[in-house]
Amino acid sequence: QRLTVVLVLATLIAAFGSSFQYGYNVSVVNSMQQFYNTTYMERYHSPMEENVLTLLWSLSVSMFPLGGFFGSLMVAPLANKLGKGTLLFNNIFSIVPAIMMGVSEIAKSYEIIIVARFIVGICALSSNVVPMYLGEIAPKNLRGALGIVPQLFITVGILCAQVLGIRNILGNSTWTLMLGLTSIPAAIQLLLLPFFPESPRYMLIQNGDEKKATKALQRLRGWDDVDSELLEMRQEDQSEKVEGHLSVFSLLSQRSLRWQLISIVVMNMGQQLSGVNAIYYYADSIYGSAGVRESDIQYVTVGTGAVNVFMTITAVFIVEASGRRLLLLCGFGICCGACVLLTVALNLQETVTWMPYVSIASVIIYVIGHAIGPPIPYVVATEMFRQTARPAAFMVAGSVHWLSNFIVGLVFPFLEQRGLGPYSFIIFAVICLVTLIYIWLVVPETKKKTFLEVFQMFAKRNK
Repeated sequence: QRLTVVLVLATLIAAFGSSFQYGYNVSVVNSMQQFYNTTYMERYHSPMEENVLTLLWSLSVSMFPLGGFFGSLMVAPLANKLGKGTLLFNNIFSIVPAIMMGVSEIAKSYEIIIVARFIVGICALSSNVVPMYLGEIAPKNLRGALGIVPQLFITVGILCAQVLGIRNILGNSTWTLMLGLTSIPAAIQLLLLPFFPESPRYMLIQNGDEKKATKALQRLRGWDDVDSELLEMRQEDQSEKVEGHLSVFSLLSQRSLRWQLISIVVMNMGQQLSGVNAIYYYADSIYGSAGVRESDIQYVTVGTGAVNVFMTITAVFIVEASGRRLLLLCGFGICCGACVLLTVALNLQETVTWMPYVSIASVIIYVIGHAIGPPIPYVVATEMFRQTARPAAFMVAGSVHWLSNFIVGLVFPFLEQRGLGPYSFIIFAVICLVTLIYIWLVVPETKKKTFLEVFQMFAKRNK
């Protein structure tokens, strides 16, 4: 089945209004450390102590994933109640904090930024809802490619924040404008997404409205004959009727979903604890410690972001040919090797003159690995669960994802500056290796399989 204009536009608007913001907010925080120092100096007439700056900085970074954790707890009830409307409701948590962050400099308050980062984190609940929505509206032969589009927009959001953070553009005195720009994607999504179809699976299986489901499916596919897909949805509906809507607690107790649940927990923990956010949140300090001149760090960071976007675009085009499993294994394998190499390079850069270049190469190799492998868990999570279990499964996946993200954001600066130093990346290497072994042993290939077929593949292991 082919791409249609309606399917492409629905995918782009859903991902731009939600996933783009997630990426932008991950990276934009790099631009405002100086404001904390200046504000503290004006208030207390003495420079901020290094420990206090590290704590405030860690809080600013980690409030976003903490908000994301609380947002993910809302995924199941909102997705079951509102469907696609969850994405529209979610924009409240983007526009309000964008205004708060925009006025923080006038109010001379870094506390406003910390609170606003928490609220905008709640808006990242869409990072769970968008893959679910796209997985449900996509035909099975395009599900992998469209499932990576949210990750592509995350990388584009990261790159945009990095480009705008260059001192000659917005990174110097107008960083509050950078923080406030997050309201633009939200406003665009709020205006345009209502004109696109609801998920046909949501309409048929959860709302029982076959007429609206048929109409939505016809718009998405661009033709009237959608009987075969409707038949597959009805079969899925029949097989789920016994279970009804699954809450998180009933999902945890379902023997028939045990290995699917363990798999999404392991993959989401692996994705976040692999060190990706440590590399993005603290990219500037990594390049500085690698010997790059302060004036050049911003350009190296932008170059890394561009590599990330390019490799994610590559993943979109190869995921249906190579399969999900191969990309996951390659991605985590490359990340593991890059973390080991980065540790060695950071330890030897004082004694070997060319080692700083190996450090930068390690970061770029890591970014390449992370772009092709770790975005896949959300694609696989969509395919592992049937309609009634999917919102609860994404709620679990999202909670694990954001809690792991929060731990890395809060702990890594202290780990790097006061504890293990360069050896902290060995921890990430071990996590990548453990995740890789689990995927090799447990996770099957799901490409071009119906949701029911994937469920049956796990049935043997769940006995």
